[in-house]
Amino acid sequence: MARMHSRKRGKHGSKRPANKTAPSWIRYKPKEVELIIAKLAKEGKTASQIGLILRDTYGIPSVSALCGKPITVLLKDKKMLPEIPEDMVAMFKRYAAVKKHLETNRHDQTAARGLSLAESKINRLVKYYKRTERMPETWKFDADRMGFYAE
Repeated sequence: MARMHSRKRGKHGSKRPANKTAPSWIRYKPKEVELIIAKLAKEGKTASQIGLILRDTYGIPSVSALCGKPITVLLKDKKMLPEIPEDMVAMFKRYAAVKKHLETNRHDQTAARGLSLAESKINRLVKYYKRTERMPETWKFDADRMGFYAE
């Protein structure tokens, strides 16, 4: 599959097994995994960070294969899902960083294009999250607030 904003094709990576059953060597029960996820969410970890910790520390390759639900659904059931989705926050940070760079480097046309690409990705994500009712219909992207996400 081609990349979104370039003509290149992505590198092939390793593929997860098509079999969605939990391996027999996992020693954790689904309830224990849900408690671990809740504990990590209270510590302020994002869903992807929780998945990495479960994989690397606890040896759980796939939460959805073990529990029958992905991490975000488990967090939603426990009402611990953040208001703004994780990928939106990452795009906000990218937008803020490019905007900060453009303030000092006004003639950087490549960065200016990157800023417009980031903004279009944000708007596309907003449209998707409004359609899936993950964000309220009244939410609007405001470029002036994005300085908050600059590091």
